[in-house]
Amino acid sequence: MNVTQMYRARQGEITPAMETVARSEQLEPEFVRSEVARGRMVITANINHKNLIPMGIGLNARCKINANIGNSKLSSGCKEELEKLDMAIRYGADTVMDLSTGEDINTIRQAIIDHSTVPIGTVPMYQAVEEIEDPLDLSGRKILDVIEQQARQGVDYMTVHCGILRQHIPMAMDRTTGIVSRGGSLMAQWMQRHEKENPIYEHYDELLEICQKYDVTLSLGDSLRPGCLADASDKAQLSELAILGELCKRAWEKDVQVMIEGPGHVPIDQIEYNVKKQMELCHEAPFYVLGPLVTDIAPGYDHITGAIGGALAAYYGVSMLCYVTPKEHLGLPNAEDVRNGIIAFKIAAHSANIARRFPGVRDRDDEMSKARFSFDWEKQFSLALDPERARQYRMESMPEELRNDCTTHHCSMCGPKFCSMNISHQIMDTAQNQ
Repeated sequence: MNVTQMYRARQGEITPAMETVARSEQLEPEFVRSEVARGRMVITANINHKNLIPMGIGLNARCKINANIGNSKLSSGCKEELEKLDMAIRYGADTVMDLSTGEDINTIRQAIIDHSTVPIGTVPMYQAVEEIEDPLDLSGRKILDVIEQQARQGVDYMTVHCGILRQHIPMAMDRTTGIVSRGGSLMAQWMQRHEKENPIYEHYDELLEICQKYDVTLSLGDSLRPGCLADASDKAQLSELAILGELCKRAWEKDVQVMIEGPGHVPIDQIEYNVKKQMELCHEAPFYVLGPLVTDIAPGYDHITGAIGGALAAYYGVSMLCYVTPKEHLGLPNAEDVRNGIIAFKIAAHSANIARRFPGVRDRDDEMSKARFSFDWEKQFSLALDPERARQYRMESMPEELRNDCTTHHCSMCGPKFCSMNISHQIMDTAQNQ
């Protein structure tokens, strides 16, 4: 039985999920249906994720952001991961990926799905490897069993490393940082040792049958994404991308929704090329990128280097940005890292959405400008991406006697004497009285 949004769209049906997306994006429901039918928009909505609020990801929708959470063998448990989930949703993550690789993976994931109103993604390869003693004992059957188990739980989209083939491995051997995808490196090692083809690629039709049954959106993983600027846009990356384009068409033939994952670390002058190449090879399927990071020398600040690249990528047509936290390359992020990463990438996506002139996107900015000029501090806080941080900085910077006074017509930057907006009000008042 095929229950996917794509199948229903191709039957001419406008589903409740499509209607929800149309309202949130200020689009016509029929346009949303047509975009889903052609594969240019996905609605990541597993039929078993009961409390989900559907949202659309695609070229003609606002750019979305994803926040990664998940425990590891060394850190975090269910309580901490739910705190991260709450933090992610509170500050505006459109989707959340559970990348847990530690203990109680099934329990943590079920708790996350049950608590989340936004789509949840996973990388099934991580659990498949976690459940066996030796990663080299992995099999296609084991991966498919884990995928079906996660699909039954209600996972909305899954990253699958099915585009990396044996022929690609030699292409990555001269790279500066080799294969930086965790799933990609494990798959490459498995193919090398067993001298066999990628088992997920070999069992791809069975994978599509699972997706049809639960409406799982495939996020075709970029196992050979560049892990540094020196490796960007190389033969390995682009060869895998071509395979992802072929797998995308095969999925569409079965009415399975698809996103394509992309880099990674990319110099600013190569971002537009990467986006256009993906559109060409992958038929304008939604492009979901990590960052991209535009420099390699900012550990501790990679949420900024990623947001710079993300803003450009989104402007050129990327559909969703995977956030990067300040802990990237350094450690497992905590709740505060999640907050900083989300805000940085919300800024990136929103900036691109403004430049691409999506309906209503700039309304909030215009309201903020009016609130600033009228010294309506409470309105400014409410409109801010991070209201608590805005209020905190305002209070901390004011003299103690004015710390809780939100009626002043100045901040601590200029004070009452040099506030340009206050002076502008005086100029305008004088002009009106002349």
